[in-house]
Amino acid sequence: MKKRIKNLFFKNWELKLFSLLLSFIIWLTLIPRVRTYAEKHLTIPLEIYNIPPNLEIIERPPQSVYIIVRAPKSILEKITPLTVTAKLNLENASPLQEEYPITKDMVTLPEDSEVLSITPNSVHLKLERTKETYLKIEPYIVGELSSHLKIEKIEIIPPVVKVQGPESKVIPGEKIRTSPIDISNLETSIEIKPTLILPNPYLRLASEEEVRIRINIVQVEDVMNEKK
Repeated sequence: MKKRIKNLFFKNWELKLFSLLLSFIIWLTLIPRVRTYAEKHLTIPLEIYNIPPNLEIIERPPQSVYIIVRAPKSILEKITPLTVTAKLNLENASPLQEEYPITKDMVTLPEDSEVLSITPNSVHLKLERTKETYLKIEPYIVGELSSHLKIEKIEIIPPVVKVQGPESKVIPGEKIRTSPIDISNLETSIEIKPTLILPNPYLRLASEEEVRIRINIVQVEDVMNEKK
């Protein structure tokens, strides 16, 4: 009996060992890569969406978050900052709330993948209500006319425009300047469409009406003759 058992294990042992190694190699070859997992550390963009139409962001959160993901090796290389983002939904946001949680379910990953951790787990974000007002336009005139010419009148059409922005940044009485208007080489009256420069970067124009500026130039002799 013992001899049979011994022969079972040791007879042709080289062939049996080769068969065992061959079986193991075939098994490794046939294991689907999808069943082998690995971890990956990366920094991904943080996107903000569904900002309520009557609210404005005045203090933005970080533009990215740091995550550790676990995924099948077969797709791990496809998980990059270009294909994966964290999305913060502000649909129910309020000016009273300034801290917003960042959770794993905000990151959309391929099937069989998961977020192991995310940093930070909350972000600071400040909102204010939208406010509208009308601001005056102030032409920015540079240069000088020839000695025989003078500006008789400057017309701004329209003289005011409507702007929007966060309520703390919309300050009545501020003015909108134009881009520089150089009059050095002017010989006759002109009408131009200037670029408008808002008082601060939080504001935006709320009117599509085009602004025009008319600069009426006359000769000094003509003005003197009219006075006579």
